[in-house]
Amino acid sequence: MMSDYKVETINDGMQEFYVEFHGPNDSLYQGGVWKVRVELPDAYPYKSPSIGFITKIYHPNVDEMSGSVCLDVINQTWSPMFDLLNVFESFLPQLLLYPNPSDPLNGEAAALMMRDRPAYEQRVKGWISS
Repeated sequence: MMSDYKVETINDGMQEFYVEFHGPNDSLYQGGVWKVRVELPDAYPYKSPSIGFITKIYHPNVDEMSGSVCLDVINQTWSPMFDLLNVFESFLPQLLLYPNPSDPLNGEAAALMMRDRPAYEQRVKGWISS
């Protein structure tokens, strides 16, 4: 499965790396490619990885400036039973398939999603093609 991703280490270490992944099929993000930075803490897998988008993405649960991700399973309910395959095969695709405007890091995107869904979808698609 990881062959669907491009992984690039940072500083030749194993604790920091970039992962390039594709938006899930049947989502607003289909056709997009994003680069995220992954940092593994010393206590991994007992502590969750830090994940942030490097490529800009228009999404209610991703901070537009820092790329930080608001995802409970990574930020609050992480378990050592999870691994990076879970992150890239399940957690991030679910984030892109099912944005949660009621718990936003990008308030403007959340407000637009709730107020004018067609305009929100157009904005998402515009960011993918730019």
